[in-house]
Amino acid sequence: MSGRMNWRGIAAIYRFELHRFGRTFWTSLMTPVITTSLYFIVFGSAIGSRMTEIDGIPYAAFIVPGLIMLSMFQESIFNASFGIYMPKWTGTIYELLSAPLSSLETVIAYVGAAASKSMMIGLVIFATAHLFVDVSVAHPLAMLGFMALIAISFCMFGFILGVWAQNFEQLQVVPLLVIMPMTFLGGAFYSVSMLPEPWRTITLFNPVIYLISGFRWTFFGKGDVAIGYSLAFVAVLLIVCMAAIGWVFKTGYRLKK
Repeated sequence: MSGRMNWRGIAAIYRFELHRFGRTFWTSLMTPVITTSLYFIVFGSAIGSRMTEIDGIPYAAFIVPGLIMLSMFQESIFNASFGIYMPKWTGTIYELLSAPLSSLETVIAYVGAAASKSMMIGLVIFATAHLFVDVSVAHPLAMLGFMALIAISFCMFGFILGVWAQNFEQLQVVPLLVIMPMTFLGGAFYSVSMLPEPWRTITLFNPVIYLISGFRWTFFGKGDVAIGYSLAFVAVLLIVCMAAIGWVFKTGYRLKK
């Protein structure tokens, strides 16, 4: 192979993954719309009627970034893990490994497609939120950039999970039993400043708080932690995931057997 990037191969996998998403397009879009509506009914109406503002922000608007992150975490991990797990499950992984694609090109295709789907879902939830509350964005470009970084980071994590998983049950373990509880306990629906000590300090050891806080900063110009810490954590997450994926392809871990 030459040193040039195989964009045709990348595009082929990318289109295939998006086509799979297209087969369940309306279901994939309606699910987050219905879920977001229910969250607004429960959290926005029931809790919002008792807790009207947080840091000067209407409660219904305050939870929007958390709702978007909650769905994007789940969608990114699921789409990326399922995308690479299916070739393993069907046995076509060997055709992929023998194709004229480098490990980098393979990751770009799968992660790129999963991140695109995750971004679509995030924007759909953002649009749905406007049906319930008026949400202004202080830094629109930063919001889109942060969404893209989160989508890519968690899709890379999902890619690793899909390689690691040996059955469909294992694909669900981390998103349901680890990521979702960490998101609920990471300030998605409340401010960390509302917690008494020592819980406030303990919460700062939850990595998800830095992601949600950074994303909330792009909306309101304020968060539970400084934006610099949030960006630093995203950078570390990206580096760790890239290193792990590099190791997977170098050793053939759960790919070549």
